Amino acid sequence: MLSTAPVVVTLRAAGVQLVLDVSGPLLPRVLHWGRDLGPDIGSLDLATRPPVTHSALDEAPPVTLLPSESDGWSGTPGLQVARAGNSAPVRLQLREPVLAEGNRVIVTSVDEDAGVQVRLVLDLDPFGVLTHQVIVHNTGAGELDLVALNLLLPLPERAVAGLDLTGRWLRERAPQRFDVQHGTHLRASRRGRTGHDATLLMSVGTAGFGFRHGEVWSAHVAWSGNQVCLVEKLPEGAGRHGAVIGGGELLGPAEVRLAPGAEYRSPPVLFVHSADGLDGMSARLHRRLRARPQHPTSPRPVVLNTWEAVYFDHDLAHLLALAETAASIGVERFVLDDGWFGSRRDDAHGLGDWVVSDEMWPDGLTPLFDKVRELGMQVGLWVEPEMVNLDSDVVRAHPDWVLGPADVRPWRRQHPLDLTNPDAWAHLLARLDSLVTENGVEFLKWDHNRDLHEAVSDGHPAVHRQTVAVYALLDELVARHPGLEIESCASGGARIDLGILEHTHRVWTSDCNDALERTDIQLWTTLLLPPEVMGTHVGPPVAHTTHRQVDLGMRCATALFGHAGLEWDITTCSPVELGQLRDWIALHKRLRPLLHSGDVVRGDSDEPGERLHGVVAADGAAAVFAFVQLGTGRSTRPGARPLPGLDPARRYRVTLPTGVPAPQTVQAAEPAWMEPARGAGFVTTGTVLAHVGLSMPVLAPGQALVLVVDTMH
Repeated sequence: MLSTAPVVVTLRAAGVQLVLDVSGPLLPRVLHWGRDLGPDIGSLDLATRPPVTHSALDEAPPVTLLPSESDGWSGTPGLQVARAGNSAPVRLQLREPVLAEGNRVIVTSVDEDAGVQVRLVLDLDPFGVLTHQVIVHNTGAGELDLVALNLLLPLPERAVAGLDLTGRWLRERAPQRFDVQHGTHLRASRRGRTGHDATLLMSVGTAGFGFRHGEVWSAHVAWSGNQVCLVEKLPEGAGRHGAVIGGGELLGPAEVRLAPGAEYRSPPVLFVHSADGLDGMSARLHRRLRARPQHPTSPRPVVLNTWEAVYFDHDLAHLLALAETAASIGVERFVLDDGWFGSRRDDAHGLGDWVVSDEMWPDGLTPLFDKVRELGMQVGLWVEPEMVNLDSDVVRAHPDWVLGPADVRPWRRQHPLDLTNPDAWAHLLARLDSLVTENGVEFLKWDHNRDLHEAVSDGHPAVHRQTVAVYALLDELVARHPGLEIESCASGGARIDLGILEHTHRVWTSDCNDALERTDIQLWTTLLLPPEVMGTHVGPPVAHTTHRQVDLGMRCATALFGHAGLEWDITTCSPVELGQLRDWIALHKRLRPLLHSGDVVRGDSDEPGERLHGVVAADGAAAVFAFVQLGTGRSTRPGARPLPGLDPARRYRVTLPTGVPAPQTVQAAEPAWMEPARGAGFVTTGTVLAHVGLSMPVLAPGQALVLVVDTMH
C-alpha cells in the first residue's frame, strides 16, 4: 500500500517548472512543463482538466510519464516488453511512495503479472534542463526482452511549429522545419552511431519561433548508438495537452534481453524549455555542460592537425618544418593524423595495427614528438580504434574479432571491430595504453569512419553493447591517463551527442573546412554544444572537400568561434599569410576566455544568405560578433542589424580587430561607424546596439566582418 504522499510534486529552476500529479495508482502524469507558474498552482488541476467527448473513453485518459494502452493512450507507447514470445501492454502501478528530494523525483512502479519493475528518475538542474532516465528491472522467472522504451513529455496546444536537423557528410546540421500535425514526426537513426543526419535536438515551439523569439520545447537523446526522437499528435490530443515529444534508444529484436534479476538503464533524455527562442534553449544546455566536473577548464590550445597538410605522406623533414612553422605563429598543440602505423599508406591497409611503422618511422615517433615538445607544443595523435581493415595483422590473427558477417559491405574499405568481444576490447585497451604511455601523447583524435551495418555478435544485435563498450574503453583509458584529452571524430560530425561527450573532451564538427559550409554547420551545432568543445580549423585557400577558393579573412572569422586550429600545410604560406595567421591566433587567444564562457547568440534574418552570430559575456560586459554574407543579398544594402544579447543599460565601444583580414566589399563608401571602429572604437549605448543596431557594410559573397564589443567605463 502507498503511504500518504502529496498529490502534486513541483520542480522549479531558472524559470522552468515541472508539475507532476503523483496521487497514483498510475505513474505520475504531467500537469505542466514549461514556464515557471509560481508556487500557487492549486487551481492547475481543475483549470486544465479536459472535457469528456463523445465516442471516446468515459473518462479523459491521463498521459503518464510512460504512456501505455492500459492508460487509454493510443499513441507511441512508453514501454514495451516481451517474454518467451508473449507480449501485453505493461500495467505499471505505484508500489512505493514517490521520492522528491530537492529538484529530483524518483518513481518506482511495478507490473507484478509481467514481472517488471520500473524506476523513473527525473532531475531538473539549476539551469532549467530536465533529465529523464528509466531503469527497467526483470523481476520475473524467465528472460525479458525490452522491445522499446520511449521517454515522452507533453506539449501544450500552442506548440505548433517544429524544427530538427538533418545532413550528410560534409554538410551536417542542416535545419528543416515542419508543422505539428496529426500523426508522428519520427526521426530514427539505425547507423550504429549518431549520424551525419542526426536531428541533434528535436524542437517544437510557438508559431514562427526563431533564435531570439518564441517559446520552445526541445528533446535530446544523450546516446551514441541507434536512437529515435519524435513528436506525436493525436486527434484527441495528449490528455490535457496537445502533443508529446521525446525519444530513446532504438532497439533491435532481442537486442536487450534481461536475465532474471538483470536491469537496463536507458540513455538520459534531456528536455529543455525556453521562453526566449532557441538562444535561450542553447544557453541552458551550454551552462549545464560547463558545470560538469570533467568539462575542460584550461584554455583550449590552438591546434595544428596534419591531415590536410600531408595526408599519408609522412616525411620527417617536412613534418619538422611544419612543426617549426606552427610554433612560430603561436600554435599550441600538434596532432599527427592518419598514416603513422603498421602498413597504413592508404585507407585500404593496416587499420587496427596500432604499432608505429618501422618503414615510415625507423626511429619511432620520438624525433618528431621531442621536437614538438621542444617547441613548446603538446603532442596529439590520430587513431580509429573501433575499425579495422581486413588487410591488417590484427584481422589475420583474429578474424573473429570483426563485427558482423564476413561479407558485410565494406565502407571506406574498413569494418568494425567487435568490442563486445572481451579479448578484442582488452587487446585494444592494451595497445592504446602503451601508445599513449610510450609516446607521451596528450591528445587523441578518435575517429569512426563508417556506419554499423549488420552489427551482430554471437547471433544478437550488438549496437547497444558496442556503444557501452566504447564508453567503457574511453573511460578506462582516461582513468589510466588523467591528463589525456580525446576528440570524438566520426567522418567529421557523425558522432556528436551528449552521450559521447560524457567520455570525450571535444568533437570534430565536420570534415568540411570550407568556411562557407562551415558557417552553418557550426551555427546549428551550437544549438547543443558550446564553442569550446567544437573543433574549428582554418583550412587551405582551396577547400579539400568542395574545391572552392575562400579568402583567408572568411576562413579565420569562421574558425575563430570554437576550439580553433589549422588544417593546412602552412610551410607553403607566404610571409604575409603567416603574419596574418599569427595575428589571428593572438586575437583568438585574447578572446577565448570570452568565446569559451559566454552565451552564444544568433540573429534572426529573412535574408537567406546572411548570418549574424556571436558570443556575449554572461554579465553583458563584452561580446564578439560575426556578420557573414554567404551569398548576394536581395536588397542593395543590408541595413541596420541589432547585435543580440547586449545590455541596454551599458555603454559600449565597438572595434574592428586587426587579427582578422578585412573582408572584401562591394560599396562606394562604408557605413560611417566603421572608421572610428578601426581606431579608438565607435562608442554608443547598449540600447542602440541591441534594439536599432549597426548599419552593415555591403560584403561580397563569402566574406565575414568580425566585431569586438567592450563596455566603456
